[in-house]
Amino acid sequence: MNTSRPLNFRNLDLNLLRVFDVVMEERNVTRAAARLSITQPAVSNALRRLREATNEEQLFLPTATGMQPTPHAEALWPVVRTALARLQEAFEHQQFDPRSAGQSFTLAMADATAALFVPLLVQRFEREGFKVGLRIVPLTSRDPREMLEQGRADVALGFFPDVASLALADDDTGVIRHAALYSSAYICVMRREHPLAAPGALTLESYCAAQHLRVSFAGRPHGFVDEALARVGRRRHVAITVNSFFTGGLAVRQSDLLTVLPSGFVAASGQAADLACRPVPFALPGIDVSQVWHARHAHEPAQRWLRDELSRAAVEIAQGPASG
Repeated sequence: MNTSRPLNFRNLDLNLLRVFDVVMEERNVTRAAARLSITQPAVSNALRRLREATNEEQLFLPTATGMQPTPHAEALWPVVRTALARLQEAFEHQQFDPRSAGQSFTLAMADATAALFVPLLVQRFEREGFKVGLRIVPLTSRDPREMLEQGRADVALGFFPDVASLALADDDTGVIRHAALYSSAYICVMRREHPLAAPGALTLESYCAAQHLRVSFAGRPHGFVDEALARVGRRRHVAITVNSFFTGGLAVRQSDLLTVLPSGFVAASGQAADLACRPVPFALPGIDVSQVWHARHAHEPAQRWLRDELSRAAVEIAQGPASG
């Protein structure tokens, strides 16, 4: 950002910031125009006026698939998003009625977490007559901060040990906020007739001698199970890595592979009749499930309502048989 040239506020229309925000989200002028209910030339004109107001030569560069933000645009975006959120909060009535709102929310979570939360949320929303929409998107890593900063999700739910530590260290002064929901554990899962499903058969030795399936959102070749084994001087042979717990459950049902899944997932997935669950024969960290969100949503009534509903569902998960 060139700070030597002052911002020309006389040419700054707040509508330009809204267009900029949507183009940053979509990275595509056609999709941004559709969302804003304006024409593509109007979007291009708004971006030109914003460039002139900020004295920047470029905010976006054309690509084969859309628009690539410049470094200045990337730096400007979180400031613009926060400002727009605060303006919206200031002008909107500070109440949220989910029975008439018609608002949609995007939640990011792994399939194991969704298997527990989504049925409870659907049941409650239908029972209470809530007129809101939910869009569930997958996690691609254990760090959802980029998704939240870019507005691709309102809330992320899951096990985020690094993010939770940072949020606690910031003491609610950082851009990412965190709230604990419930705790669970990992279990070893295999087909019901697997030889290692017999009482006492699953030991550290037999576990390491078996073939394994790893679940990794990002497809990493080394995971937390491998790290735990390394701490006791052992290793396992991973035959296949998949990016969802549900796929992992299906694969071990029809093979001699072992996998490690969250304890509540097997029952919630509908696969319990075909799978055997056993304690992992070595020390693994527990699962502390939390919800994380961006600070710009901290005081929005609709977002507070959403987080309260997620907390309510988490209480049911923790108390129910699926919590393990």
